[in-house]
This record gives sequence, C-alpha cells and structure tokens, in this order.
Amino acid sequence: MEFFTDTFGLWSLFGSAFVSATLAPGGSEVVLAYLVSRSELSPEVLLLTATSGNTLGAVTTWLLGFLTAMKYPAERVAEPRRQKAIASVRKWGLPILLFSWLPVVGDGFCFAAGWLRLPFWLSVLVIAAGKALRYAAIVYAFV
Repeated sequence: MEFFTDTFGLWSLFGSAFVSATLAPGGSEVVLAYLVSRSELSPEVLLLTATSGNTLGAVTTWLLGFLTAMKYPAERVAEPRRQKAIASVRKWGLPILLFSWLPVVGDGFCFAAGWLRLPFWLSVLVIAAGKALRYAAIVYAFV
C-alpha cells in the first residue's frame, strides 16, 4: 500500500507542478509542502519531481511561444501584457528566466523567450535552475 501511496503522491506532485508552469493556474507549492511534511519520500526525490514537472511545463510554454512566432512575429504583438513580457526578455535575456517561477509574469517570460527564439537548451537550463531554487526553499521550510 505504501508503494501506491508514494507513487500516487509523486505523480500528483509532478502533474501539479507541470500544470502550474503552463498558462493554467496551479498550486504545486502546496502539494510539495504537504508531501515534504507528511510523506516518507526523501526531500531530494520530491525536489527533483517538482522541478522536473515544473520545468517541463515551462518548456511547453516556451514551445508555444516559439510556434506562435511562426505566424505572429513579436513585432506585431498588440496586447500590452505580452508587449511588457517581450520587452523584459529583450532587455534582460536569458537571466530573466531565473524568475520564470513567479506567478503570472513567469509564464509570460517563458512564452516570450520562445517567441523571441532564445537558445532552447540554455533556456531550459536557466528555467530549471530558477525553479529548483524556488522548490528548494519550500523543501527547506517544511523539512
């Protein structure tokens, strides 16, 4: 029974982290905090699971931006919120992706990075680093 509970907990955390990093709202921090404080799973496994799911969700958003750029170049963006995200990514480049975990604007940074065709693997690396640091702080707070 413990295997089932642990497996379900990991998949729930991964799914919550993935959805939280796409354009849909989510609350993976709560799931992580609960599992860290109540689960028999190691904090390292939980950290890796949350970071992986959240990074893959952000990569999905990056890819959506990349695909959108094929039909709508960044120069033709009319929506002010997207213009702001694009301007921030243009100004700060890859380092802004360290903040891709921020609510609301983080998704915009990932989308804009794809739209502006920032280097894919470097984007993934920086996104993963930012997300790992955020989740590490949560794990540390609840161990």
